Amino acid sequence: MTLETTRPETLAIHGGSWRADPVTGAVAVPIYQSTSFQFQDTAHADRLFGLEEIGHIYTRVSNPTQEALETRLAALEGGAAALVVASGQAASAFSVLNLAEAGDNVVVSTDLYGGTWNLFAATLKRFGIEARFVDPADPDNFRRASDERTKAYYAETLPNPKLQVFPIREVAGIGRRLGIPLIVDNTAAPLTVRPLEHGAAVVVYSATKYLGGHGTTIGGAIIDGGNFPWEEHAARFPQLNAPDPSYQNRIWVELARPLGPIAYVLRIRTTLLRDIGAALTPFAAFQFIQGLETLPLRIAQHNRNAIKVADFLDGHPKVGRVIFPGLQSGVAGRWATSYLQGGFGALVGFELKDGGRPAAASSTRSACSTTSPISGTSARWRSIPRPRPTPSSPPMSSSRRA
Repeated sequence: MTLETTRPETLAIHGGSWRADPVTGAVAVPIYQSTSFQFQDTAHADRLFGLEEIGHIYTRVSNPTQEALETRLAALEGGAAALVVASGQAASAFSVLNLAEAGDNVVVSTDLYGGTWNLFAATLKRFGIEARFVDPADPDNFRRASDERTKAYYAETLPNPKLQVFPIREVAGIGRRLGIPLIVDNTAAPLTVRPLEHGAAVVVYSATKYLGGHGTTIGGAIIDGGNFPWEEHAARFPQLNAPDPSYQNRIWVELARPLGPIAYVLRIRTTLLRDIGAALTPFAAFQFIQGLETLPLRIAQHNRNAIKVADFLDGHPKVGRVIFPGLQSGVAGRWATSYLQGGFGALVGFELKDGGRPAAASSTRSACSTTSPISGTSARWRSIPRPRPTPSSPPMSSSRRA
């Protein structure tokens, strides 16, 4: 059975390939705390290792609990397949290392989380991969920084503390014309921003934050949009289009063809995850499944709370400036209303009038309220963006899992 619905409230609970345990009939996803899985015979093992048949071999690469989380994330995001890993930093690193090698470069937004900045500026540099940082306020900066060795654009949808929404459609369009995919870190705005709908090729998450929501578990996720034509740009992406000596000289776009448009995430799973081993544990995957079930409810409330926090701070005599997408004007304001759905995100920043350093406040810790975001606040919030229907995407099933 597959789900035809696109409603996130339903997909968060029932989306993906999981329906019930085939042995016991249990409908809740079990914790498959096992390192290895039984082969039926040597021919079965050969098919699994050759990717002629999808199944589980070793939990470092895949596991039924991980699979249930992955297919649910893919369904929620509207992607073709997903891969969960040990942290958001691992997801960011793998998303680039899957395409770039020594001598290549990636063009990166200057508006980044500090840990990610260091990953690109220092760690990837040691791999021989150049990060070219550009200001996203002018999307054409990405085009100007690109050349034949550019393997990806990378950005965050709602970077903290600047909180200016990244121009996804504009930069993705530039990349599509040049044959360069846009990778978007959507950690700060799941469901509120839907990057794949605006042309992003890959979405990454630190699942530690909103996807989990409980503050107990560290993890990351990579969602393959299945919408980038890797074969049309074979010269730029030999990692996916040329024989891979680490996998019996197989070609990833050809290997993935019977499974769906998932060559990108399939290669990460069977090479980078296999070799580096940043695997998410089955117990952690189970924890994220629990958190994911309430994600639509939590994100809606976070958005409402943030409006109340921003409204309160905007009228406070000791606050000099409030940093919040709903209060931005000009191009930044247009991007905020264009890309955000159902609110302006859950983060609010502010500067004190005495010149104090900017502080960031999360709506999860401030001014929590179950009342309407409109009542009791100023009239300007009546123009809050409303959720748009999610475009239909192919139903997720186990046959499309990477």
